[in-house]
Amino acid sequence: MKALKCLRTRAVPQQIWLAIGIALALAFAYGIKQPAPVQAAQAAAPPDASAWKPGHTIVNPPVRFDHSAPLPQLLAAYHPPPPRQRRRGRRPSTTAPVAKPAEAPPPAIIGPKSAAVEQVSQGNGSQATQVASFDGLGAGFKGPQGTSTGRNPSDNSLAVGRDEIVQIVNSRMAIFTKKGAKYAETGKALFGPVVTNTLFVGFGGPCETQVSGDAVVRYDQLANRWLFVLPIFRHAADQPNAPYGMCYAISEGPDPMGAYYRYEFNRPLFPDYPRPAVWPDAYYLTTSTGDTVIQKHVCAVDRSKMLRGLKTDEQCEVIDGVSFLNPADLDGQRLPPAGTPEIVMAAGGTQLHQVFEDDGIYVWRFHVDWKDPAKTRLTGPEKITVAPYHFLCNGQLSKCVPQPGTDVRVDAQGDKLMQRLVYRNLGHYQSIVASQSIDTKAGGGGVRWYEFRLDGAGQPQLFQQGTYAPDGGYRWLPSIATDRKGDIGIGYSFGDKSDYPGQRFVARRAADAKGQMTLQENVVAEGMASQTNTMRWEDYTTLDIDPSDDCTFWYVGDYYQKGQENYSTRIGAYRLPGCAARHKFLGLF
Repeated sequence: MKALKCLRTRAVPQQIWLAIGIALALAFAYGIKQPAPVQAAQAAAPPDASAWKPGHTIVNPPVRFDHSAPLPQLLAAYHPPPPRQRRRGRRPSTTAPVAKPAEAPPPAIIGPKSAAVEQVSQGNGSQATQVASFDGLGAGFKGPQGTSTGRNPSDNSLAVGRDEIVQIVNSRMAIFTKKGAKYAETGKALFGPVVTNTLFVGFGGPCETQVSGDAVVRYDQLANRWLFVLPIFRHAADQPNAPYGMCYAISEGPDPMGAYYRYEFNRPLFPDYPRPAVWPDAYYLTTSTGDTVIQKHVCAVDRSKMLRGLKTDEQCEVIDGVSFLNPADLDGQRLPPAGTPEIVMAAGGTQLHQVFEDDGIYVWRFHVDWKDPAKTRLTGPEKITVAPYHFLCNGQLSKCVPQPGTDVRVDAQGDKLMQRLVYRNLGHYQSIVASQSIDTKAGGGGVRWYEFRLDGAGQPQLFQQGTYAPDGGYRWLPSIATDRKGDIGIGYSFGDKSDYPGQRFVARRAADAKGQMTLQENVVAEGMASQTNTMRWEDYTTLDIDPSDDCTFWYVGDYYQKGQENYSTRIGAYRLPGCAARHKFLGLF
């Protein structure tokens, strides 16, 4: 409660004291007292920057770890940090008006092999059933802790649990109800908006004091826990040899308002664009050294120890010369066969070398030995040949997607596989699905999607692929997932010179013809205005699966309301025909 004492020494508006009082009342209503910290002794110094090189496993000890109070008590003790400084390693975003951008890159020449997998009309099936739709963080949002101010570009992360929905946009988070046994309605804001480092109040170090974007949330369906990762993008004054960091918070139970096990790890390499994934033996996390360096990292932390709040090291590998990595994130309750290593994938091409196309998806397998790190192995890359693709508009940070009524075009992030890379064991086969944004012969941009199936040796093989491009519009920033029947859903941004940027959802059933999205599109959010204050639209969207029925797809992405200068976000839930709740007591929707 040290931060709360600091607040008392200053002149504080009555409204803030009222908010603190409400938060304290909530905390005491939970009936949970502040636990004594379970703090590790000061860890050994982490490896210096010279050790963070390709070709060997880096064992990275935690700087600190502990067991927090419940979230409402953390909020009551929250003390805002100094104003955020511009972070290093990525091009800065802006909320100021931008000048008229240059012309978009010329359309790519699309060959017959790529054109052959394009789907140029919508499917004949009916739309997926929309079971929920509400606005999340962004313009117009108001929650228990006030309103939210969006930063550009938005980094939309969403996770769905048994009873709650958690959303993060950049460095702000909110918690919503999900209709069922615990709540009577979906979409009511229970908590937020608050900065994500509220999770680390009382923890000390940069996890508590430095507010960074790119925070991500996942729900561990196997343990019914919430996993948060917060990268540290600024130099820590007291750690000159390890200037950056990664913060993990794992909920003590299924309630996101409860207590958390918290960890901090120093990193000498800039930890940009984090992609966490749940796997039986570990939480895996891929990051990038930055926009101007072709270098990526994949780290693992012992999941079983983190679930109990015990000390665990990171084990990390550095890979040069590859595109953005995605680790396989497990959905459903069926585990992969015992001993299956984590699977990591990346698109080909290297934008910084002006290589905008490829005909492969590249695979690594990461086997972590927690007893003997000398036996940890990262093998790959192995190429899976796919239909050729060309990055939409030559990749990221390009002036690409047109908008009505303005010359400002928005970014498409076309140089990478988008989150999430989703693994599912369906019993008679194991599936991994992935998606990216590419140029199409139909014009505009299309969503290239893949389903890989693991063979007897656990090696992914291409099972089917398609490019969803039913007209000349732009579809980009996809996020893909599967339900328990093997149906595939994709959410993505949509827009063109006649349609304001918004969000859509499309899907196919497992038994449908290969390579086709057979259901018609759903409109998740209809755009009502163009984005003119920056060319950065959003860095990613998120599609998640509901663990309560393992059928409902939950998606989040941006759109602009009429007359607003900043984006709003829309959260929508969709279910395909023939997939319904398995238990009557769930009472979903």
